[in-house]
Amino acid sequence: MTAVEHVAPSPARWTTGQRLLGFVALTKPRIIELLLMTTVPTMMLADRGLPPLGLLGATLVGGTLAAASANALNCYLDRDIDMRMHRTGRRPLVTGVVRPGEALAFGLGLGVVAVAWLALVVNGLSALLAGLAIAFYVLVYTLGLKRRTRQNIVWGGAAGCMPVLIGWSAVTGSLSWTPWVLFAVIFLWTPPHYWPLSIKYRDDYAEVGVPMLPVVATPTAVGRQVVAYTWATVAATLLLVPVAGTGPVYAGAAVLLGAWFVAEAHGLLRRARRVASADEVRAMRLFHVSISYLTLLFLALAVDAVLPHRLL
Repeated sequence: MTAVEHVAPSPARWTTGQRLLGFVALTKPRIIELLLMTTVPTMMLADRGLPPLGLLGATLVGGTLAAASANALNCYLDRDIDMRMHRTGRRPLVTGVVRPGEALAFGLGLGVVAVAWLALVVNGLSALLAGLAIAFYVLVYTLGLKRRTRQNIVWGGAAGCMPVLIGWSAVTGSLSWTPWVLFAVIFLWTPPHYWPLSIKYRDDYAEVGVPMLPVVATPTAVGRQVVAYTWATVAATLLLVPVAGTGPVYAGAAVLLGAWFVAEAHGLLRRARRVASADEVRAMRLFHVSISYLTLLFLALAVDAVLPHRLL
């Protein structure tokens, strides 16, 4: 189906409830959940315990609004290719439940509210970082990189690293080496997380001319890149031990979870070398493992943060 062939239903046919759910879907709640999952442990590490609940809640509200803004604007800008891709064929701007102008206003409004909220309730640095995250995801990734380079998700993934900087600055009012190491962990984790998904939907991206690495490289070449970034991710998680003075709970989890993640990445590479097509690589296995890996790693970081046996 091409953009010309698609005819969205009239907004008059949608109920109020469907419209509201459409606006919620624009924000990509599952992505927001993953982003916020890294914020709370980071704030706990910064506080060396549980930060004040008011500050924690305010930061999560601001972070949610900022991520929702970036995602809604991404949907607005990508609506032309979303209607031609199987994976995104049910997004609100494709079905017509939300009009393009409404999505643009919604996304911009959320961004303004997010930055203002963080500036007034948390601090100026967190607000600045949130504004930069929105601008980077929309202007640098969506408009600049996504349709132009195979390295799109590598550099575009930097926007997804910003919650750890926002969380840390919310507690301390500044930045140090520790949040930047956490930034590096998520930055390096993003390619082996997203490229497996891109392998599965390779034909979708090829159809709309988005040069995701699996579109322009063989499954084996993608597998090698995935392995390299996975090893780099694990190295960054271990670097956090001396930099942040984390204890044995986090250190042990980083080693064990890292071994699991690396083994799964090598498994994808082995399958890529043996099979004839991308469909046989079973790439989504690593995609799901990557989510579990990051979730468990940051859970271990949160537990470690409240325990007394720290190195520093």
